[in-house]
Amino acid sequence: MPPLESFSTTPATTRIVNVSVGGMTCASCVGRVERKLRKLEGVDASVNLPLESARVIAPQGISDEVLIETIEKAGYTAQLKTDQQPAEVDTTSLHSPEMLKKRIWVAALFALPVFAITMFAPLQFAHWGWVVALLALPVVTWASWPFHRSAAINARHFSGTMDTLVSLGVISAYLFSAANLFLDPMVTAHAGHAGMTDMSAHDHNLYFDSSTMVALFLLLGRYIEARTQRRSSQALRNLLDLGAKEATLIQDDKEIRIPVKDLLPGDVFSVRPGEKIATDGVVKTGTSAVDESLLTGESVPIEVAPGSQVTGATVNTSGALTVEATRVGAETALAQMGHLVAEAQSSKAPIARLADRISSIFVPVVLVLALLTLVGWLVVTGDVSRAFVAAVSVLVIACPCALGLATPTALLAGTGRGSQLGILIKSAQVLEDTRKVSTMVLDKTGTVTTGDLEVMAVYPFATDADMHLDVLVPAAAVEHHSEHPLARAIAAAGAHTSALPQVSDFKSFAGGGISGTLADGRAVLVGKPSFLTEQGVALTSTQKELLHKQETGGLTTVAVAVANQAVGLICLQDTPKNGAAAAIAEIKKLGITPVLLTGDARAVAEAVASQVGIEPGNVYAQVTPQEKVERVRALQGEGASVAMVGDGVNDAAALAQADLGIAMGSGTDVAMEAADMTLMRSELESVPTALKLSKATLKLIKSNLFWAFAYNTVAIPVAAAGLLNPMIAGAAMAFSSVFVVLNSMRLTVWKP
Repeated sequence: MPPLESFSTTPATTRIVNVSVGGMTCASCVGRVERKLRKLEGVDASVNLPLESARVIAPQGISDEVLIETIEKAGYTAQLKTDQQPAEVDTTSLHSPEMLKKRIWVAALFALPVFAITMFAPLQFAHWGWVVALLALPVVTWASWPFHRSAAINARHFSGTMDTLVSLGVISAYLFSAANLFLDPMVTAHAGHAGMTDMSAHDHNLYFDSSTMVALFLLLGRYIEARTQRRSSQALRNLLDLGAKEATLIQDDKEIRIPVKDLLPGDVFSVRPGEKIATDGVVKTGTSAVDESLLTGESVPIEVAPGSQVTGATVNTSGALTVEATRVGAETALAQMGHLVAEAQSSKAPIARLADRISSIFVPVVLVLALLTLVGWLVVTGDVSRAFVAAVSVLVIACPCALGLATPTALLAGTGRGSQLGILIKSAQVLEDTRKVSTMVLDKTGTVTTGDLEVMAVYPFATDADMHLDVLVPAAAVEHHSEHPLARAIAAAGAHTSALPQVSDFKSFAGGGISGTLADGRAVLVGKPSFLTEQGVALTSTQKELLHKQETGGLTTVAVAVANQAVGLICLQDTPKNGAAAAIAEIKKLGITPVLLTGDARAVAEAVASQVGIEPGNVYAQVTPQEKVERVRALQGEGASVAMVGDGVNDAAALAQADLGIAMGSGTDVAMEAADMTLMRSELESVPTALKLSKATLKLIKSNLFWAFAYNTVAIPVAAAGLLNPMIAGAAMAFSSVFVVLNSMRLTVWKP
């Protein structure tokens, strides 16, 4: 698996800054931070609530300090994040699970007695109202402080969040009850309901139990959310923790243990059996099998030998190796995988931006609704108590936290599960794109086929010629200087037959063939018949007929000319990958039309297509890299939403042109930079799996949003009608948030 390159498509005049943001509690906070940052000229920001982070695209002229200061002025804490490591877990924040847990214990200790005394007459005693007022005080102040502090910060900037609603609800219930108690100090002078035989538990107009139980329920809900969110973001931390912590550096024939972060490119280190490989590198000595399952999910270890590339964090299972480091730190494949996951989790799908916009206007609307409820009940009934209860219930039940959590929690769970399956999603936008795909264009070599060509036959044109010495060996000598898969296969076959002569004046003609001069002065041409013709060597009709016959049989065939004479044909075969046909069948089941696109001859392309189940009418052969782009563009022009799957440099432009670019992990860095999604396994079965996971994530986001909207749509009118008291409203609100988070967690165990 080659290392991934950094792929930022940000213009050179701008840069990306990742910032940890503390103190956010809901979608309204997200909208507030984003609005403040976007007021800076040229700045765009995407804030992720569960990760407590902001991904800011800023012009070079705006410093990090200005961005930090802007966030802090909005009422939140901020600090820069490094690319290599996510922010450390903060256990001292008001909104951390650890701190919320302490406040829950205190709230429960005081709220439960308040509830029991208020609701059960046998537990009541003379002047119990004054006692429960004192017991409720720590709950509505210290335990509820996270809500009050957040509400106060936002109030200073003339804005509100869901904490504003909670804070107002808790304080209003307490102050209303306290006021009634001061106005009638003797209202609870008798034990139980003695003397109040016609009154129910709340007819004394004391709602201390509501204020405390609302706070307790909301703290419980906030704690479950915070703990689950931390588990979600833990996927990224776990990914980066996969790497080795120490390396055994070989220096002056001595072995020294050093931290992996101190390794430099060019350093040579040893890896014993059972150890993790410290960083990306090239094997210098030794042979072994390397288990890459932690990174790719591939269960079969890969055999490595001197010259093989190895990836940091993979496990050396058998023989001892010495490895030369080629990439360290942020340049390694592991670091770049973490970068890709973080990028996707920090970005937002259009559907998420819609939810944020709605949430940001939700709070002022709810405040107005609560006020209208209060006034309406007073006007219609004149009952101050009922009017007050209905208004507080509206405030408490309308908190839009479920709305704010609907998208980011699902995205976190979906991309985290993707990284476990070797599927790296570059941005949340990709989720939207997968929904629309109707046509999938597949590159042949390396994508549908293994890309490992073998020489199957050699046909000399002259009857007395030796197929090895007169055709294969001269071609192999020249191909030895090329990196093309076809060239490597011919060079290997020739070297297996005989020692290869020296070659000078080697030239490569893109899309055509190669040329060179042997040590005895003879010029050699290897390539397509059209290339030989361009170089002044034409094939006879008989020779062309033989070539066409081989291609029709599914063999990739090149012609060889020596000393300006066509001397023969070399036939190679590239077999479809295991599972390619099953993957194509799965793609068809998803309602997507597969199309094969290749620079190879049409007969060869059709032979491969027939083996994997692609219709002949959907095969486009002998296309250049530019023509690949034009073919994708033409399909888009016909109304198709095109996904392109490829692995080579020649696929990069088409990957970028496609509506959805998918790069195979076995391919080139350039292809992965251009793609929207990278599959770390080189198996074609990963393609339908990736599409299914994307669709499952998008479906879950929509279901989360539906339930969040439905909850608020139904709950607010019920509360305004006076059918809920604030305590039940608080429990229902907490349940809605927990439901959304737990619903998202289903993706962490998703199976194709």
